[in-house]
Amino acid sequence: QVQLVESGGGSVQAGGSLRLSCTASGSVSTVTDMAWYRQGPGKQRELVARIALDDSLKYSESVKGRFIISRDHAKKMAWLQMNDLKPEDTAVYQCYSYVLSLGKWVDVWGRGMQVTVSS
Repeated sequence: QVQLVESGGGSVQAGGSLRLSCTASGSVSTVTDMAWYRQGPGKQRELVARIALDDSLKYSESVKGRFIISRDHAKKMAWLQMNDLKPEDTAVYQCYSYVLSLGKWVDVWGRGMQVTVSS
């Protein structure tokens, strides 16, 4: 069984920072993309940031210059450093990865964490 274990969510005032972490655990031999998605109140889920196997990066326009995604391939971990947070960043943040597990490629999602930014 493969899991993405997340930590780091919480509440912060506008202008503050939070760091989210995500760890792939279980029977995982290869981790390709690792990404963070979010879903705000009354909104559709959107991609926040993605880091590929070759460490190429993609960010949502709304977080460029404020958020930084990084990873450790050996530890099968990814982090999302969120700076200068705004009330509109309030959402449930979920980690996503595409992994090779027991000979099969699978999409894996974390349980999600609430991030609340107050003005």
